[in-house]
Amino acid sequence: MDPSGPAGPAAPADPVALLRSRSYVQLLVLAALVGIPISAAAYGFLVLVSALQRWLFRELPVALGLAVAPLWWPIPLLLIGGLLVALAIRHLPGHGGHSPVDGFHAGGAPTPRELPGVVAAALATLAFGAALGPEAPLIALGGGLGVCAVRLARRDPPAQAAAVLAAAGSFASISALFGSPLPAAFLLMEASGIGGTMLGLVLVPGLLAAGIGSLIFLGLGSLTGLGAFSLAIPGLPALTSPTVAGFGWAVAFGVAAAFIGTGIHRLALVLRARVERRLLLLTPVAGLVVAGCAVLYTAVTGKGWSDVLFSGQDQLGPLIGNHAGYPVGALLLLLACKGLAYAVSLSSFRGGPVFPAMFIGAAGGIAASHLPGLSLVAGVAIGIGGMSVAMLRLPLTSVLLPSLLLGSDGLAAMPLVIVAVVVAHVVTARLTPPAPAAPAGEPATEDEPAEQGATGRPARRPVPGPQSASS
Repeated sequence: MDPSGPAGPAAPADPVALLRSRSYVQLLVLAALVGIPISAAAYGFLVLVSALQRWLFRELPVALGLAVAPLWWPIPLLLIGGLLVALAIRHLPGHGGHSPVDGFHAGGAPTPRELPGVVAAALATLAFGAALGPEAPLIALGGGLGVCAVRLARRDPPAQAAAVLAAAGSFASISALFGSPLPAAFLLMEASGIGGTMLGLVLVPGLLAAGIGSLIFLGLGSLTGLGAFSLAIPGLPALTSPTVAGFGWAVAFGVAAAFIGTGIHRLALVLRARVERRLLLLTPVAGLVVAGCAVLYTAVTGKGWSDVLFSGQDQLGPLIGNHAGYPVGALLLLLACKGLAYAVSLSSFRGGPVFPAMFIGAAGGIAASHLPGLSLVAGVAIGIGGMSVAMLRLPLTSVLLPSLLLGSDGLAAMPLVIVAVVVAHVVTARLTPPAPAAPAGEPATEDEPAEQGATGRPARRPVPGPQSASS
């Protein structure tokens, strides 16, 4: 916390004293209770997205008398989806949540009044096939519901308690999305930029809510038979010890991922500046571009649209498991089409940037595994790690994600992943122009408000890929 302010010096809270206090124990109990309904709501959101995708892309064509969905089917759907997203951004409170090209706003939760707009824009994005993931809307949903819960529990809650419970709600909402509560903790910890003793104060309630959330996800998945929406891919070929050639490819892939990620992010920024000027017209046009990428890829390769559309979360397993059916040419076209669809979706729609980055990295890793000295699992692992850090700028999370996805093979590949992540992180930072620094002592303006982190202090502005841009 900033000990000074317009009203004069104020004594900062002692984190150790807070940890020992009775109020902190009460906060932990409330975080545990909050985690139950929020994780159930997050599970319901994912089930709804999955059901809408299935109905729109599989069942609706049959209901209209078509034997199968025609090649052009994504075009009208993404046109409608783009229009719905534009209407949510323009007319609903909260502008449909933050633009995904700016990365994670882990330090701020939407107000109860803004939640419907966030959910509406996310559903229109995810259900109609834009190339974004559910993680950012889930973080916003969990944080907003956490704020609602603390306001119901107490009429005038302390700002710090509200912020901690909002963070706990975000932890709970994505607790099982990555297959374990740990990635949720790492992602939110890195995105919020908190550290030191205050990290423990925020992290412990969040981990508690995430652990309970994982149990709720598993229980609901078993009860409904719909599964737990996690990432792990079983049955991969075993990976032997990393080789010298593997380390060389990790360096090369880290450099390549930095350039690819920087290109996607800069294109998204350029497009967003133009889309925002004529939102209702150009957001549907952006949907048409995404659909066009999917139609082109399917027409040339004979593969399904889903490789290009959607987040890539559900497509990662089939892509890796059926890698033998993807020739290098098809993989290179997939990288081009998915990369363009990803950039356009980042610029215009509302969703999360994690899973498309992972999918692009995995596709690149499969293509690179045809090179001498690089196995399939090693290629996928360094591809996911390199692209994740290039787009997210969260190195710890980017190292952890391949390990969880690939199981024991991911652990064996971790030295290679670390090399690829570090190289991609450093090169991306070099490719990113520095943000203009505000004059010392200058207060935040209305256009650039000081965001409050989970500790109640001004948070580092989140920046997602080459993260220098602000909305």
